[in-house]
Amino acid sequence: MPKSVTKLVPKVPPLPGVPGASRRQQYSASTKRALVHVAEELFSVQGYAGTPLDAIVSGADVTKGALYHHFSGKQALFEAVFERVESESAQRIQQTMKGIKDPWQAAMVGLRAFLDVVQEPGYRRIVIQEGPAVLGYERFREQEERTAFGVVHDIVRSVLRTGGQHADEEMVTTFARIFFGALSSAGESVATADDPTRAAERVETAIAYIMAGLQSLADQGVVLGADAAPSTD
Repeated sequence: MPKSVTKLVPKVPPLPGVPGASRRQQYSASTKRALVHVAEELFSVQGYAGTPLDAIVSGADVTKGALYHHFSGKQALFEAVFERVESESAQRIQQTMKGIKDPWQAAMVGLRAFLDVVQEPGYRRIVIQEGPAVLGYERFREQEERTAFGVVHDIVRSVLRTGGQHADEEMVTTFARIFFGALSSAGESVATADDPTRAAERVETAIAYIMAGLQSLADQGVVLGADAAPSTD
């Protein structure tokens, strides 16, 4: 290992006491949290294949038996790390949009926050580079949809229903899936680009153009959903 674990892994902060939980339960929760925290740091720097379990348990200052008590193995631990990174990123994106009343403005602010996230080394390594290979494509998509898709769905619902317009839930979900797929692809292209900053600027420009078209349709009162279907009579 080129660097010692102590240099790679910051001190794990203590887990706050949980009212009603026994000392043993609190210790168990603290151990699990430490394992995920250390694994995230090591996976981010050394990758999944380059991180042995011995390094993780050493960094967390626990036994290998403690690791297997909480996780079936290295892949299960990686999945917990993946879930934590995705969940935290989704929360950060939602936080940037908090308090912005105009849905179109909120959508663009959320997009910029997403583009910032995908440029972060830890997110790039764990979610975009390692995620599909370690989890498998189907599991990777399932985990992504569990967190990120909900954020996209809320944004799409907000913009499609702005100004008193109506878009049925099926149409909202259709748009959300299209945008989610586009953003996932765009995020990967940004994260793997030689110049991520320039790539992010191009993505923002392209999506802003699409959003402007949607906003124009909404301003014109165009109905989206079953009511907009052309008559076959």
